[in-house]
Amino acid sequence: MQKPKILFVCLGNICRSPTAEAVFRHKAKDAGLDVFIDSAGTGAWHQGETPDPRAMAAGKSRGYDFAGQTARAVQDIDFEDFDYILAMDRKNLTHLMDRAPKSSQARLRLFLDFSQQNMDEVPDPYYGGANGFEHVLDLIEDASEGLIKHLKQKS
Repeated sequence: MQKPKILFVCLGNICRSPTAEAVFRHKAKDAGLDVFIDSAGTGAWHQGETPDPRAMAAGKSRGYDFAGQTARAVQDIDFEDFDYILAMDRKNLTHLMDRAPKSSQARLRLFLDFSQQNMDEVPDPYYGGANGFEHVLDLIEDASEGLIKHLKQKS
């Protein structure tokens, strides 16, 4: 089986999706999974920027590495290149579904479909305080465990 390719997507690719990329990269490595992981935004406002300093500080306090990450927008080729394109919320999922070419084989889903939590969206912490970034990490860690379990069952 070829290496699964996973793209995490939020609005600007500076808070939630880079956090998901960092957390999942760490957890997948610990689980012995060989996966390709990236993140992107449905918007290009932050193109080329590093993740939000608050997201990085919260993630680093839990041992996650954001090195090398810069914001980018979803590209048409992503729908061909990735096996899973996982949105952080319904609005971004709808945007992805509307944009996906008919020929796309990527599985478009909400990331929290893999979570044990009773939530379906990762809330955007951008305009809130530090607690919002901690809550996002909690949700992403849980969903990452569920996604790892899913991928292991498929291999």
